[in-house]
Amino acid sequence: MPEVVGVRFKPAGKIYYFDAEDIDPKVGDAVIVETARGIEYGEVVVGRRCVAEENLVLPLKKVIRIATPEDRETLLENQNKEKEAFVICQNKIDEHQLPMNLVDVEYTFDRGKIVFYFTAEGRVDFRELVRDLAAVFRTRIELRQIGVRDEAKMLGGIGSCGRVLCCCTFLGDFEPVSIRMAKDQNLSLNPTKISGICGRLMCCLKYECDNNNNSCKSCKEDENAGDESGD
Repeated sequence: MPEVVGVRFKPAGKIYYFDAEDIDPKVGDAVIVETARGIEYGEVVVGRRCVAEENLVLPLKKVIRIATPEDRETLLENQNKEKEAFVICQNKIDEHQLPMNLVDVEYTFDRGKIVFYFTAEGRVDFRELVRDLAAVFRTRIELRQIGVRDEAKMLGGIGSCGRVLCCCTFLGDFEPVSIRMAKDQNLSLNPTKISGICGRLMCCLKYECDNNNNSCKSCKEDENAGDESGD
């Protein structure tokens, strides 16, 4: 089995596995890695271990090096550039009067691509916008439409429980949540009581289900019939 390390690029993002070869990064180390979209800066959250190939995305990308102080400076520069790019893109959206809501901007570490994340009611013809942005930034441009759950994860916020949203603190992936989970817990089915700030069913409805065998059985049956919280 391949020996890999697990890397995250955002505090509550997905964990991706990389081949560390002769490099031995420890948990908590910042590393520079090769990804499908370019060179990226991430943090090791899973130490070196053997993982079965069926649980990996092949071919494995590599850890290039443990990040240096200069790499950290580059990351901070990119974050400042992202703020500037957000303002420029928002102005362009306003100029073209596009029905879209800009959520976030992300540079790849090597600045080979800028990704603009947005939400919209339906499909948006943003071809003119992409041309304008490419003329300004002189690099590859990607506009990616996301759902309301992803928007909440990116922007963060406080849930009805008074705590920071689970999705932006520790949930790496969204799991299916169904109305049956609320019913089995004898909760009010009032949408304002069981919906998160994203407008979808709260992720925490699944926590109680996972600890109740009877609920889990009925919830799984309900999930097979379709997730009621998806975008």
